[in-house]
Amino acid sequence: MDGTFNENDISHVVEADKAHIWHHLSQHKPYETTDPRIIVEGKGMKVWDQKGKEHLDAVSGGVWTVNVGYGRESIANAVRDQLIKLNYFAGSAGSIPGANFAQKLIDKMPGMSRVYYCNSGSEANEKAFKMVRQIAHAKYGGKKHKILYRDRDYHGTTIGCLSAGGQDERNAQYGPFAPGFVRVPHCLEYRAFEQEGAPVENYGLWAADQIEAAILREGPDTVGSLCLEPVTAGGGVITPPDGYWERVAEICKQYDVLLHIDEVVCGVGRTGTWFGYQHYGIQPDMVTMAKGVASGYAAIACLVTNEGMFDKFKDNPDDPLNYFRDISTFGGCTAGPAAALENLRIIEDENLLENTTRMGDYMLDQLGALMDKHSVIGQVRGKGLFLGAELVSDRDSRAPVPEKQAQAVVADCMAQGVIIGVTNRSLPGKNNTLCFSPALIATKDDIDHILHAVDGALGRVFG
Repeated sequence: MDGTFNENDISHVVEADKAHIWHHLSQHKPYETTDPRIIVEGKGMKVWDQKGKEHLDAVSGGVWTVNVGYGRESIANAVRDQLIKLNYFAGSAGSIPGANFAQKLIDKMPGMSRVYYCNSGSEANEKAFKMVRQIAHAKYGGKKHKILYRDRDYHGTTIGCLSAGGQDERNAQYGPFAPGFVRVPHCLEYRAFEQEGAPVENYGLWAADQIEAAILREGPDTVGSLCLEPVTAGGGVITPPDGYWERVAEICKQYDVLLHIDEVVCGVGRTGTWFGYQHYGIQPDMVTMAKGVASGYAAIACLVTNEGMFDKFKDNPDDPLNYFRDISTFGGCTAGPAAALENLRIIEDENLLENTTRMGDYMLDQLGALMDKHSVIGQVRGKGLFLGAELVSDRDSRAPVPEKQAQAVVADCMAQGVIIGVTNRSLPGKNNTLCFSPALIATKDDIDHILHAVDGALGRVFG
């Protein structure tokens, strides 16, 4: 597999794409005079486009998904074999791969016990929100229904998830949103100076205490859950400051607020542990996941809960409303858990968690070296193979570079055959963080290749 194709001329594919495909996150006006990029093949860390050009993919499929790399025949075979045996039955009944994957998954999540299958991260988060609301009505007369979410965090594209969306540009023009969602401040220490009252020392505790302040302001008897990413993704790859998560967990326990961790990006190895929250010694009530669960080989997402959550939906069987009255049609597809089982086996057998930690440390160090060379890099941050470099026009003021310049770095890397990311339509005036999430199989050579491209791009764009 080297980027060659069986067809010499695929211009008809390009024309069909231009005529009929509505691409994600894309302004289509340029496609009236230029061709869209068609990715036709992938192997390992590399993909090829319709012109046969090879690219090293440093964003795992564009959106942090292909964790074990492209071309995994064993996953494809597992899916094929399962589809022949049984392709689908609604989630009101069980399946062999569904039960087997759930057991394997729960083994990696001490304290959790139940898996609810669905087909996307947005949907998984919607399920969690619905559970909070149902519990509020069943146990608290509907009062304890509010859901707290954090500035800069992102939880999906549905109206419900955008109601919990901390990225104003993603939310723009899609309101009005669902009531009962309350924003709390972000915890990006690099920009603590923009938050009134933020201290220089013990910022992590202060940032967490802003959540407590929101709970008290709203009334603890009205707040049902807190939904956070363990490491913020599209809002700038934000790692939590020291003391933050421990204090957050204390606050949730003190005020009987369910802790919902959104692991759609961080889950299944991206940060060097099975789940991002496991770096911080906390115990959530709900965990949502999608992208890396099957590395994009099949559509699958999961909402995982502890047994206490599960018990709330079966404690009064005489009540006809006393169960989770929800279904996800494609949560009944067996391809997802079949692919996910093989995905887990690959991560374990190839020691990819260890590789992610080792290569992530190396990449962070090398980004630090680039920061020494290029004053436009204000901060590098991240965990495992989930990293960001925030670009600023001045290190003292930390003023973000213009968005077009950050995008120009991405375009220059693409021209070099390296695909990187940048915060996109997230934060007005602050779409200035380069994003990196190479597959968990990345080698030092891969990382050197990525950062060589970034080095050259920064030099050409900023001088």
